Parts: sequence; structure tokens; C-alpha cells
Amino acid sequence: MLTREELERYDRQIRLFGVEAQEKLKKSSVLVLGVGGLGTAASLYLTAAGVGRLIIVDSEVVELSNLNRQVLYWTSDVGRPKVEAAAEKLKALNPNVEVVPIKSAISEDLLERLVPQVDVVVDGLDNWKTRFLVNRVVVKHRKPFVHAGIQGLYGQLLVVIPGKTPCLQCILPREPEERRPFPVLGATPGILALMQVTEAIKLITGYGEPALGRLIVYDGYHMALHSVQVSRNPECPVCGRL
Repeated sequence: MLTREELERYDRQIRLFGVEAQEKLKKSSVLVLGVGGLGTAASLYLTAAGVGRLIIVDSEVVELSNLNRQVLYWTSDVGRPKVEAAAEKLKALNPNVEVVPIKSAISEDLLERLVPQVDVVVDGLDNWKTRFLVNRVVVKHRKPFVHAGIQGLYGQLLVVIPGKTPCLQCILPREPEERRPFPVLGATPGILALMQVTEAIKLITGYGEPALGRLIVYDGYHMALHSVQVSRNPECPVCGRL
């Protein structure tokens, strides 16, 4: 499955989890929804790790105010579609990965088409209304979903395995109030995105123990991580029936 070039490219992580796990990554397909602060860093490291197919979805163009945190974009990219600029750099980083850019708003129809195709869905979103929609669709199709959300120097991570762990709506019964634009230190989405990638790789390869049934809370202000046990809500309107 792996070429000589791939064996050299992924040498350091193959030493960690072996050729078979790397082949699982090569066969995998990951959907990243939103290529902003979370999505650019997640896409960069998923591509570097050697996932076989990476689908990135975003409808926006690059703005100057994005550049403190959205690490796939340069000053010269301002005004370009995000997925176009991101895909160009990801393909240059690792031509072994099939990068599929989709310039589109995230709708239920689009999710119904894309989610069944992939092994893991990664949350790179910046609004709760769309996150709740994604949560419903991934639960419907029983696809793993790695959520992260950030603000300022704070963030949280939740791994959703439908039918096994709480879904997003189990722990957030109502959509939180939106605050746009919200303040954020550029490093914060980078930290949470790399945690998302770590969990996605563990889910795909079977190496390590994903953070199931735990909400991971990052406090960059005090540089602390907290793990909060969370349980499924049997009355959850999204996953309670599973």
C-alpha cells in the first residue's frame, strides 16, 4: 500500500504506530467543515499525516483579519476563496493526499451528500447553528465527529461517537448565544485543532485512547487543561433513540 516515498515521508509516525496504521490513514477520508482558525490548522496536519482524502468546505474569501490565526493563508491570498488558497498549499505540502475543495455554504443537503462518504468529520466552524445541524447529520449516519470551539484563550473539545458517547446536543441542549466577531488569540484555534487531529488519527488508526465521554476544556489564560466527564442524555432529541 505505501510507496517508498511514503515510507520515508511518514517515517517518524510509522515508528510510533506502525505501517498498518499508516495504511489505514492512507485509506481514510476526512471532512473538515470550515477552513478558518480551526480548519486550516486541522487540514494542514491531517494532510501532513497522510490521510488519503481530505474534503474541505467553506464559502468565504480570505480577509486580512483572518491572518492572525488562519495559518494556510498569506497576505497575497486576501480576496481569494479560502478553499482555493488552502487546497493549493495542502497539495504542495503532500501530493499523496487527494484534497477536495468545495466552495459552498454548509447546508443539510450538502452534509447529506458528504458525511456518508467519510470516516471522520472535523468541526472547523464558527457558529452554533451550523454545528447543531452537523451534529444531527453525523448522528443520523453514525459517523465520528470531532468538535472544537474557541474564544479568546479558551476552548473545548468533544469526540462524538453516535450511540456510544454524548452528542453535542446532549451537553448543550440549546444553541449558545452567538457573539460575532469574537476575540481570539491566534494560537488558541491552533492548539484545539491539533487536539482534534490527534483524536481523528486515533479514531482512524485505532492507536491510543480517544477522549470518549469527556469534555476537554483548555484554559490558555492559566495554561490548564480540564477533563470533565459527560454522559449521554436518554431524552436527547438527536441521539436519545440510538
